[in-house]
Parts: sequence; C-alpha cells; structure tokens
Amino acid sequence: MSDHNPGLRPWRDIARRQSRQIMVGNVPVGGGAPVTVQTMTNTLTHDIKGTIDQIRRCEEAGVDIIRVSCPDEESTAALKQIVRAVRVPIVADIHFHYKRALEAADAGAACLRINPGNIGSEKRVKEVVDAAKANGCSIRIGVNAGSLEKDLLEKYGEPCPEALVESALDHIKLLQDQDFHEYKVAVKASDVFLAVAAYMQLADAVDCPLHLGITEAGGLIGGTVKSAIGIGNLLWAGIGDTIRVSLSAEPEEEVRVGYEILKSLGIRTRGVKVISCPSCARQGFDVIRTVQALEERLQHIHTPLSLSVLGCVVNGPGEARETDIGLTGGGAGKHMVYLSGITDHVIQDEGMVDHIVRLVEAKAAEIEAAKAEADMTDAGKAEAAE
Repeated sequence: MSDHNPGLRPWRDIARRQSRQIMVGNVPVGGGAPVTVQTMTNTLTHDIKGTIDQIRRCEEAGVDIIRVSCPDEESTAALKQIVRAVRVPIVADIHFHYKRALEAADAGAACLRINPGNIGSEKRVKEVVDAAKANGCSIRIGVNAGSLEKDLLEKYGEPCPEALVESALDHIKLLQDQDFHEYKVAVKASDVFLAVAAYMQLADAVDCPLHLGITEAGGLIGGTVKSAIGIGNLLWAGIGDTIRVSLSAEPEEEVRVGYEILKSLGIRTRGVKVISCPSCARQGFDVIRTVQALEERLQHIHTPLSLSVLGCVVNGPGEARETDIGLTGGGAGKHMVYLSGITDHVIQDEGMVDHIVRLVEAKAAEIEAAKAEADMTDAGKAEAAE
C-alpha cells in the first residue's frame, strides 16, 4: 500500500541528476545515494552536554548529517568530545579562520564547511586541504547571496544566479588546484527564485553533489512554505543530493520538515505519512485535534507507512483504499477503520486515538518483521551462492 513502484505511474517518477559520490563520514552523498537530511545545532558548541543533547534529539527525528559552528578554539576543542558521543557525522562550520578548520579536521569532523576563497592565501588553502585529506574529511563549499564577494557584486550589480555560480566555480577551482575532489556545493539565497535559478545553472556546470537550501527562510510556517517551494522544485527536477531546511525553529523541526518534503515527492519515506482532510461541517469527529494528537503520538514510528484520517464518507473510503490504515468519520459517533484498504471494523469516539496508535504500532512491527525475514532469506541465498 505504501510503496511506490517506479514505472507503474510514470508521472510520479523523478529522473535524478547524475553526480559523483562523496562520503561525509560513513554517509554517502551523491552518486545515486538517498537524499540526506541535515540540520545545524544552535547551542553554544563549547556547551558540550547541551550540544550533544540537541544532536540526540535530531538523531531521534532522523537527521543524517549535522552541522556544528566552530567560531573559536573552545568550540573546536569541544568538538572532539561531541564527535565521539553522537551517531551521525559532524560538519564543522568554519568562517574565515583557517586554523579552526585545521583544528576541526583533527578533532574528528567528517566534513568542513568553508569557502576556500575566504580562508586566505593559497598556502592556507593548501594547509586546510592537507588536513582534510589526512583526516578523511570532505568539504562543503557554501556560497550565499548575502555574503557574495565584493568584486562579483561590482561586476553584476546585485546578487544574481550568474554571480552565485561564478563564486562557486571560483571556490571549486581552489580545491581542484590542490587535487582535492571530495566536495559538495551550495548556492543559497533567501529569495526562492534566485536560489532555484542558481542551483539549476550550477547543476549544468559541475558534476559534484549539491547541497540544497533556501537560506534564512523564516519561521516554522513561512520558512516551511518557502523551503518546500524552492527545495521541492529542485528535487522534482532531479537536482539535489542533500538538503537543509533553514528555519527560525529548533533543529529537530528542520529535520521533520525536510523529511516531509522528501516524503511528499516519494524520494524518501520515514515514519507515518498522514493524509487528512481540512475538516468541515460534515466531519464525524474533531479531525484537526485528532490529527494533531496522532502526529504527536506517532513521532516514535520510523517505519514507512501511511495513515488516512478523514472526517466523513465523501472522500474517506477512497483515501483509505490507498493507505495502510484508514479512519473515516461516520454518524452517531461511530467511525470506520480500514486496514490495507479493506473495511475492517467500527470504532467510537472514546479511545479512538489510542486505538489508532496501537494499530499503527502493530502495522509497523509487522512491516519490520517481514523486512527482517526477507533480509535473512536474501542473506541465506547469497551465502548459498558463494
């Protein structure tokens, strides 16, 4: 019910841009690897416990890669302990001071976020690249419309797609001159049109992985909308290998929004995909409050599955046929529950949320058990073939 079969509905298929693959720690980026979800801590990095606790909340939300700001020696010193305490690879965010990049690489960062042109002389760039090579670090070049080089602003008159791409290519050349190719690139802007145009131009100009984002997108609601339009537009066009949704919200919220964008396009599935109606006078139960409660209660489910929650029989049965579990409102406080698209039983208002949570948990356990059995069967076949 919840799996997308490529080719069955060709209007759903996305032809991804072909890119080289790099590694960020043990996470592949580009080259056909799953699109990864990133965020960034907002704690003071030298607050080791606070930073680790925040990263663990992001891990629970499903983050693949997390960025940590390293503005001073105290932060890079703390990074060594942070890296050892968490499961996901850490990107060290470096601006201007090349020594912080050297320290972060030695501290165990999986990736350095720098703009080589801001590091200083060619000698300093070489030192950073040598440190990255010695420690197995990749590099993320981060071009931003809000901090374009002065000469490019003078040349183009304002931030524009051509200026962002030229800046990216200039930074790339500095790495290639040092025979370093383990890099990914971002050309971010807070303006959706500018960012999308820049990424589309860059995608045609380079073969490296691209890190997508609409920078300074805004608060949880406004920033989610802008990011969904910009990042979603690019992903739909097959462009993008890793994403960060930049919100004035807690980092775990960025992770959840990132997954929702990927889920809406069928690119990655994690957790429960909820299909629900906006509700109206026909609703048989309080749809809005029910969905809010279910989303809160089901955050611990990581298994991909689908749940429809609709207030009446106008669209409810049709949506339920396409989901793993369905709930459709009826009269007199009696509502229909569907399992795997089939009418199964009636439930009343009292205890309804608890009941649906139990059904989702049971379905997730069933899917995981089937997956484990299939994996064991495949492993047995592979062993027999050897």
